[in-house]
Amino acid sequence: MDPENKRVWITGANGLLGNYLVRAAPPNLEICALTRERLDLLDFSAVRREFQKAPPALIIHCAAISTVAGALADRDLARRTNVECTALLAELAADARLIFFSTDFVFDGRKGNYAETDAVNPISFYGETKAAAEEIVLRNPRHLVVRTSINCGTSASGNRGFNEQLRAALQKGRMALFTDEFRCPIFAGETARATWELAQKDCAGIFHAAGAEKLSRWRMGQLLVQRWPELADRIEPGCARDFPGPPRALDTSLNVSKAQKILDTPLPRFSDWLGANPGENV
Repeated sequence: MDPENKRVWITGANGLLGNYLVRAAPPNLEICALTRERLDLLDFSAVRREFQKAPPALIIHCAAISTVAGALADRDLARRTNVECTALLAELAADARLIFFSTDFVFDGRKGNYAETDAVNPISFYGETKAAAEEIVLRNPRHLVVRTSINCGTSASGNRGFNEQLRAALQKGRMALFTDEFRCPIFAGETARATWELAQKDCAGIFHAAGAEKLSRWRMGQLLVQRWPELADRIEPGCARDFPGPPRALDTSLNVSKAQKILDTPLPRFSDWLGANPGENV
């Protein structure tokens, strides 16, 4: 980062990742935690004005329509938020740095263990918007795309983490979790820690920051309900191939070996992290 300019924008600061990034920020930086109330990112004129007042040296862009269902529900909003807003920030940060959060859903899930060099092939509209935004961001060789997977943690709204969503669903009744759909879950605090380290080491291009093990949704549920014994009998195994909705990417597990070689503290296996952090509220 510019040694003279310590200003950092974090968009989506009230979201799961944004909140952990704000909390984990190095103390020598001037953090501008951007929420919807503070700055409407879809008001592009206002964003330009705010940027020009005091240009940041770094933008960490977390704000997004971040679910498959959410993107399908309002395609125009998803495209404007995930693609057009990202393009604006990439333009504004042309002489600074931008870190853009992307997703394992840019892949089709046919092979798993995806490396940064694998070709993207999203099968959901959400994945399409993220893949399009990645392409825009990567036109600048200083910018960084951080692809992550399913993140757990405590959000301000109480419904952003996978753990929060699962617990709320189980409190209402039984739930089938797929045994044939695989991802690399991670605690959002670990994602934030890794991102700050990549930023401080001036990393650019694409890095995968996810849990260091592939787990099915069923196995994730089994691990999490150990913390909620009153809900343990409400999960049951299911099969994604039998799911009556749109096609699902079955194995979007991410290979994190590139990041592991850079990071001083490696990305953990989710099962190990849960065992080592019994007091964390997930």
